[in-house]
Amino acid sequence: MPKMKTKSSAKKRFRLTGSGKVRANPSGKRHFLRRRSQKMKRQSRGTMILGASDSRLVKACLPYA
Repeated sequence: MPKMKTKSSAKKRFRLTGSGKVRANPSGKRHFLRRRSQKMKRQSRGTMILGASDSRLVKACLPYA
């Protein structure tokens, strides 16, 4: 059997933690920052853990992760 292909867009954007959760960068930090609240900008630093329904879609794109 041939190997399954990994979606290149997903492997650039997501990583798996040791327990199998999906870690991603929060959205909304590129431009138009003056209209966003300080709280939103502060909480968007670093990474976040995706929810169950989103992580199921991501894991389908990363078959060997």
